[in-house]
Amino acid sequence: MTVIQELGQKAGQLPEFQRAALASKLLATLPPVLHDADDGVAEAMRRDADLDADPAAGMSAAEFRTAVAASRRQ
Repeated sequence: MTVIQELGQKAGQLPEFQRAALASKLLATLPPVLHDADDGVAEAMRRDADLDADPAAGMSAAEFRTAVAASRRQ
């Protein structure tokens, strides 16, 4: 068994809050995967233009909360 497999197996036995804390600490040691030179402003402007062009493509806050709750139940 590799070290990564062994660590993964042991980490999987931790309670959820401890796994979350460990994951957070590990992620903090990595460089950002997505780093935009403009801090995401261009992406936000593109998405805003997409919604202006087709408002039906968006979702309400209630729809968003429902979708998030459903994804957490899976």
